[in-house]
Amino acid sequence: MIEVRGLTKRYGEVLAVDDLSFDVEQGLVTGFLGPNGAGKSTTMRMMLGLDRPTSGTVLVNGQPFTSFAEPLREVGALLDPGAVHSGRTGRNHLRIAARTNGIPLSRVEAVIDQVGLGSAARRRIKGYSLGMRQRLGIAAALLGDPRVLLFDEPINGLDLDGVRWIRELLRRLADEGRTVLVSSHLMSEMQQTADRLVVIGRGRLIADATTADILRGLGRREVRVRSSQPDLLLSRLREHGLVVERVEPQELRIEGSTAAEVGDLAYALGVALHHLSDVEQSLEQAFIELTSDSVEYHGGRTTQEVAR
Repeated sequence: MIEVRGLTKRYGEVLAVDDLSFDVEQGLVTGFLGPNGAGKSTTMRMMLGLDRPTSGTVLVNGQPFTSFAEPLREVGALLDPGAVHSGRTGRNHLRIAARTNGIPLSRVEAVIDQVGLGSAARRRIKGYSLGMRQRLGIAAALLGDPRVLLFDEPINGLDLDGVRWIRELLRRLADEGRTVLVSSHLMSEMQQTADRLVVIGRGRLIADATTADILRGLGRREVRVRSSQPDLLLSRLREHGLVVERVEPQELRIEGSTAAEVGDLAYALGVALHHLSDVEQSLEQAFIELTSDSVEYHGGRTTQEVAR
């Protein structure tokens, strides 16, 4: 478990993280979201003792990260896949990390297989693609078989197979009872993967809730329906006070209702339906709404310029 309490970080006049408090629970994939410059990476660096907080605390399983004698056995992290010695081979990079943390070298071969580096582990890192560097960074994070894992944008550079693999990996790690924190800008992946979401903007907490609760918090309901009698259905639904619009010749969109309610009403009216479904809300839309006041740049213009 990770406990963040009153975390604040200033760089001169810049307030990067502002009195931030939240928990990252074990057994869950927690998505860490926010616009560019929100303070996500700074927060993760403070969790790992790479930056010192101006004030506040971070405890990992009840202790500061800096108190661990063999940190890779306690916490695995991928913050920057480029932060490696490019002249080393992938295997030697992992061997050095293992030796400095008292980890058996047998784990090196195990994680190379686990992340799918294969023969690439014998090559120098300078020849790696971004996706291969991501896999190497994930291998290093898994090396000590830690109970706590932090990943900053782990999907960047991965192909479709790699994206599916990391999604399954995160789920499996959480199902094993580990604490998993993932920062990402890919809302569709977070919607599929994250059990809980922590959303920050301008260094402050905006939301801390389950993914389902955040989606429900949009406060909108929408139904799509197809019928061989779209005109009759449209007029009847509007007579019952529903907001309805035609999106296809035989397809309607209804706001403020559910598929069950529309289906019952259509049945009572004697109108046959060929398709009926609730429209799943988008985490991307929820994120935009939650962070609308916290985005520093809009299409290359500052928030102040947009306001003008």
